[in-house]
Amino acid sequence: MAKSPTLIDQLRAWWLRVTCPTEFLCDNCRYDYDSACKRPQRPNAVKCPDYRPK
Repeated sequence: MAKSPTLIDQLRAWWLRVTCPTEFLCDNCRYDYDSACKRPQRPNAVKCPDYRPK
């Protein structure tokens, strides 16, 4: 049985869709450089807990 997203998760997903105009979060993230972000999803992340808009 899959857990449904919480209201906070839904709001965060909506906010990312509104504030990040590109397909990938990394294209618009303030941590989009090698020494700041070591996540394996980089540079094509579509979900990231560390995402912060530029």
